Amino acid sequence: MDPETLKQKIVAYATTIGIDELKVTTADPFIVMKQRLVKQQEKGFASGFEEPDLDKRTTPTLLLDEAQSIIAIAIAYPSKLKDAPRSVADERRGLFARASWGLDYHRVVGSRLEQLQAYIEQLVPGVRTRSMVDTGELVDRAVAERAGIGFSGKNCSIISPEKGSYLYLGEMILDTYLPPDEMIEDGCGECTKCMTACPTTALVEPGVLDAKRCIAYLTQMKTLMPREFRSKLGGRLYGCDTCQQVCPYNRKKDWRHHEELLPEAEIVKPLLVPLLDLSNREFKAKYGHLSGSWRGKKPIQRNAILALAHYREPSAVPVLEDFIRKDEREDMRATAVWAIGAILGPEAETIYQQVEAIETSEMVHEEIRLFREEWDHEDRVI
Repeated sequence: MDPETLKQKIVAYATTIGIDELKVTTADPFIVMKQRLVKQQEKGFASGFEEPDLDKRTTPTLLLDEAQSIIAIAIAYPSKLKDAPRSVADERRGLFARASWGLDYHRVVGSRLEQLQAYIEQLVPGVRTRSMVDTGELVDRAVAERAGIGFSGKNCSIISPEKGSYLYLGEMILDTYLPPDEMIEDGCGECTKCMTACPTTALVEPGVLDAKRCIAYLTQMKTLMPREFRSKLGGRLYGCDTCQQVCPYNRKKDWRHHEELLPEAEIVKPLLVPLLDLSNREFKAKYGHLSGSWRGKKPIQRNAILALAHYREPSAVPVLEDFIRKDEREDMRATAVWAIGAILGPEAETIYQQVEAIETSEMVHEEIRLFREEWDHEDRVI
């Protein structure tokens, strides 16, 4: 079968199994991306979640001998939460980012790639492939950009002029040649809405992200949240959509044609207080199907505490006091101490004195000390 016919068959089949875009690029090294990654590491902008070997991230032949082509796929996901429960006094709610709505996208995209692989193996007996979704070595964005799925926006998302940026990406390396598609032109122009809107100024330059300042990264940290960022999270429990929400290409985009990606409103916008009392088993049973559960319950619980502080929810104070008495994790107790101060202001002093009488953690005592120091100043810093 000639390469063009083979590609046409693959593209046609992809549409029948729920792949919204399929493009092809070569297996040549991603030289420009490697240069960007080197600079990212030099500046300390990498999150640490990535594959550390930059050659593996940018050289497909290191992942599959004699690689010739890479198939890039995209699956569009929803951006609107239908019938969303309201976050009101005494019943404050948090929110999982859109990329964590519905069934874990690693499973969804991975399943599509498995089906696609099986079909290609029928067409090309003996073909060798290597597929990956997000956690693989290759940089998904670089593959999708070169294949023409979309252009790389100033917010570092792949943006399709037709579909926007609410896209899950995946790729498959093959040792078979397929005619490559062309890249598309950058479409951001002079727009900088994403950079202006970023709550933590993580977009330091167009297309340059300081991942350690990005809320999407911060919500996944398992350690004590740096004080600089605690009040920036708002009601976010996992991830951040701000730079995509303000993007003009996402205006009126809400892709709801994949049933397994449709969100359950009560799951992705849950009540905050009940999250603090979940066991590991309960957390996994209720939230384990979400991609946002991959780091376990601890980051979600910490973010729930910060969200209660964001809402200045007084009814949460007794819950947080109880949490401090019972929880064994000192960084979580320290977070709860900070939250009580954020909610009550100077009126937290009585509670702090009680905590000091029983608390052995220096981390917790330091939070109380810093709170008092900040309230000694004329301007509130918290």
